Order: sequence, then structure tokens, then C-alpha cells
Amino acid sequence: MLGRLLLLVIGLVVIAAVFLVVRFVVDKITRRDTSDRPPPWRDQNVLSLAAQVVALGLIVTVGAWLWSNFRDRTDAIGLELTFGFLDQPSGISIADNPVSSNAGIRDAIQQGVKNTFLIILLGIPLSVLFGTLIGVARLSSNWLLQKLATAYVEFFRNIPPLLVIVFLWGAVFLNFPAGSGRTAEAAWRPFGGWFIFSNNRFAFPSIIGLDNFGLYRLLILASVVTAVGVWVWRTRVFNNTGASPRRVMWSLTTLVVLGLAFFFALGGPFEFSKTTVEDRIWSGGFRMQMPYAAVMLALVIYTASHIAEIVRGSILAVHKGQVEASHALALNGLQRYRFVILPQAFRIAFPPLINHFLNYTKNSSLAVAIGFQETTSIINNLFGNSQPAPQLLLILMLIYLTFSLILSAIGNLINGRLQMKGA
Repeated sequence: MLGRLLLLVIGLVVIAAVFLVVRFVVDKITRRDTSDRPPPWRDQNVLSLAAQVVALGLIVTVGAWLWSNFRDRTDAIGLELTFGFLDQPSGISIADNPVSSNAGIRDAIQQGVKNTFLIILLGIPLSVLFGTLIGVARLSSNWLLQKLATAYVEFFRNIPPLLVIVFLWGAVFLNFPAGSGRTAEAAWRPFGGWFIFSNNRFAFPSIIGLDNFGLYRLLILASVVTAVGVWVWRTRVFNNTGASPRRVMWSLTTLVVLGLAFFFALGGPFEFSKTTVEDRIWSGGFRMQMPYAAVMLALVIYTASHIAEIVRGSILAVHKGQVEASHALALNGLQRYRFVILPQAFRIAFPPLINHFLNYTKNSSLAVAIGFQETTSIINNLFGNSQPAPQLLLILMLIYLTFSLILSAIGNLINGRLQMKGA
């Protein structure tokens, strides 16, 4: 370490000398007047540059020292710092997943990333929706509703998310009707068995494509485009005439009518699949793991308590004149929030909301506490299978960094669209 520090000092002296020589040569070539220039040891530009060079040198020196110690340790224990192990069998079985324990570590990590993505995909929109409702309820004139919303926010905002996950898992989801192991004979089966609720899985009906299903999907896509066109048309009618647009009713009716017409015209291009359980094997339908539902719902409950406060503060930040104008227009409470208050409040609220989207993503790693096999859980299991920890930790950090950067980019794009453009 002393040798590295000595080399650092020598390097800094050399850099300083080169800088002074270059500066002197430039002054001579350009014939610049330097009579009023302070000496180098009092020149703010020189001192600032010197401080940055010293800081960079220290960072490089400390980094090199840490890396050297790390390499000495890995060489001592015979640990290879390569990524060839990713093609080895993982030895991990993932519930409700076709990837077997003989598949490569790379495939297991990809499935973990997929499970993390599913937590984010459904959880963030639900958090925003639930948090907005709670934030609005905190400003309600109804005393009971306001106090209940306040109690919710103060309770969940001040406890760790891990406790919410463990409590919801142990006190709620594990108390659903139990099957025997992976079976569901004792599970609750409402609506003639089309739905199955047990303490290890939820099962719902799904769609199985038949003949012409590919064509039907294209026609449905065309129906969605048509419904969007109807939405735009009704908006123009409102802008030109002031008549009630009824955009949701017109667009939804267009989509439903076209969907049904194409369905019968193609002779039924799909049918519904019902989940069945035979000999401990689940088949058919759409199945949701209980740990997934517990983690996603717990994170929604926790994150919504923070979002509610952001929404409440943003609503209070809307100019009072805007609210008074909505009263003068005789808008009811729902119309005031929909057309006047919330559109302006979300311009204020969205930048801090992006931070909570990132927190939600990182908190998804707490799923390891109840056994849901997302990215962190699978990496942790690979540790137990004597796989190299440094490379796996690096992969884990890069995965969450990628999720965070993508969410930040999307959030900043939406925030840019929400902001009012100046003249």
C-alpha cells in the first residue's frame, strides 16, 4: 500500500509539472498577457484542477488496492472469475415452470428475472391506483373515511415492508382452504370449479386458441385501433360542440360489438380452459402461486401508503383558484377530481412517484422470505449449491440496475409528457 501511495505522489508531481509546462508554452505561443494572473498556488482554476486530479488518483489507488486484495483471496481459494458456470445445471426446481433442475444456471436466472418482472408489471399500476384513492380519501369531508385513510397511511408507512409480506403470507394466504401437498381436493372451488383457491395456488380459467385464432387476434387488434379512433372522434365532438363526449361508453361498445361479431363470424376461434388437478398434477387454466400473490399484494399495500401522501400533498399544491373554478362550473366531486384537480396534481406528483417505483422494484427482493422464486431467491439458492458468489452478486446487481434504469427512463418520458410546455 505504501508503494502505491508513493507512486501516486510521484504521478501527481509529474502531472503538475506537465500542466505547468503546457500552460507556459501555450501562453508564449498565444502571447497572452499574464501579468495580472496570480501564481499557480493561488490560482482557483489550478487549485480546482489539482483537487480533482488528487481525488481521482486516490480513487484509482484505493480501487487498485481493493482489487489486488480481492484477487489475492480468490487465487488463494482457487476461485475462477469467469462466467462459464452459467451453462452448468442449476439444480433448482421452480414451481409452475417448465425449466427443470437439469437446465442451465442461465435459464434459472432468466426465469427469476421473469418472476420479478411479473411482480413489477402488476404491482406498480395497482400501487398508483390504490395510493391515489387513499390520498383522495385523506382529503374527504367524510370524517370516518378521512380517519380510516389516515390510520392506514400512518400504520403501513411506518413499518418495514418485510413485516407486511410475512404477516400477509402467514395470517391471510396460508389460511385459505388447504389441499394435501400439491393437490387441491380440499380447496375452495366456486362457480362449478372454474376457480380454485387453496393455500398454495389460485387457479382461473384461461383461453385456448383453436382454428383461426391467429386471424382473430389480428382482428381484435384492428378493433382496438377502431375503438381508439372512436375515442378521438368523441373528443373532437366535445371540443367542437361542447356535447358530452361519453368516450368510454362509445369506445368500449365499439370494441365489444366488433369482438363478438368477429368471434361468431369465425366460428369460435377459442375456448375456455378449466384448471383440473389429477394425481397431484395441476393442468389447464391459469395458475397463480400463493407466494406471488402475497408478495405483490403486500408491496402494493406498503407502497400505496407512501404514494397516498404524495398524492395528498400534490392535490393541496393545486392552485386554490382552480378548485374554486370547478365549483363555479357546478362540477360534482368526481368531475372536479377527474377533469380539474388530478390532472394538475399528477404533474406535481409524478417525479417523486418515480422514486417509489424504484423502491417497489428493489423491495421485490424480499420475496425470498416466503419462498417465491424471483431473482434474489434463485441467486440465493445458487449460493447454496456452491456456485461462485462474486459473479452471481455482480449479475444480481446488474439485473436490478437494469430494471431501475428502464423504469427511470419510462418514468422520465411520462413525466416529460405530463409537464406543461412553456411559451
